[in-house]
Amino acid sequence: MATHTVVSLLSALMQTQSTSDQEQEIAHFLDDHLTNLGYTVERLPIAEGSTRENVYAYLGTQRKNRVCLTSHLDTVPPYIPLRIEGSTIYGRGACDDKGPMAAQICALEELRAEGAVKEGDVGLLFVVGEEKGGPGMIAANNQDLSFEGVIFGEPTEGKLVVGHKGHLIFELIGEGKACHSGYPQHGVNANVALIETLNDLVKAEFPGSSLLGPSTFNVGKIEGGLTYNIIPETSKALCAVRVATDMAGIKKIVSDIVARHANVRLEFKFEYPETLLDHDVEGFETAPVSYGTDVPRFKGNHKKYLYGPGSILVAHGDNEKIEIDELVESIQAYKKLTMHALNSAQ
Repeated sequence: MATHTVVSLLSALMQTQSTSDQEQEIAHFLDDHLTNLGYTVERLPIAEGSTRENVYAYLGTQRKNRVCLTSHLDTVPPYIPLRIEGSTIYGRGACDDKGPMAAQICALEELRAEGAVKEGDVGLLFVVGEEKGGPGMIAANNQDLSFEGVIFGEPTEGKLVVGHKGHLIFELIGEGKACHSGYPQHGVNANVALIETLNDLVKAEFPGSSLLGPSTFNVGKIEGGLTYNIIPETSKALCAVRVATDMAGIKKIVSDIVARHANVRLEFKFEYPETLLDHDVEGFETAPVSYGTDVPRFKGNHKKYLYGPGSILVAHGDNEKIEIDELVESIQAYKKLTMHALNSAQ
């Protein structure tokens, strides 16, 4: 398949804005594009009456397929327009996740042209909301979809991923007593209580893994107080641990630290554990990653592969980009992974 095919497809995908919650237009685009290529296409609402739809495409009338290529439709805001400079494509979605999506489509098209796949072998599943809680992939569990192998597309720098960290998200709530700042002894400073708790969490040792590396703590958002001359009554911090191993142990460490601080309350928000992935494919460099994906959200006993062109280090940033050479090379990699998954039937 010519280089320009994947570049023109990616360009069209990127010119269709699809920030989380606003994926309707790209779902319609993919429906039209894949239908024109000869696929049977289903747009699957993620809830009754929802305008947000996953896109599932397959060959012929055989809805049940052995292998699935999947990426996510949504991007983080804000929209950054497409531009191509030399051998580099810039803009929102270039690597996360429209580059992998375009390469997956082109890979399956090449396998079709070569006669390497037939009806019932491979489906394409593109889901909404990966960047915002994963409602699309969670809904896919109730859309009568199951496979022997699933190849997830994310920017992995062209490496086959051995596993990725989990995530524990929690909020700390400082509960103090307001008073005039000239007489702090009459109040309880919620900000100070929160800072002292956060300081202990920053210094805490969390369990790590030889495969995935250390578990890391982040204070993502802090707010509290009214102004400089009032002892603050309330404060909040939204925090997270990227979990390399032992979710239960990490939750206990967090709980025990917060319990030592009388004026701070803990609320766990959501979590998913570390995920180990299949990587038994020759010819690929392997590596762990520290970000989360839709992999653990899709239930089943399928083999799980995570691969894609581009770097997570530029995803979500002002300078999101992908190299055209890397994009083109990934087509062959997706073909190889697809054939491997088909040949290693359970």
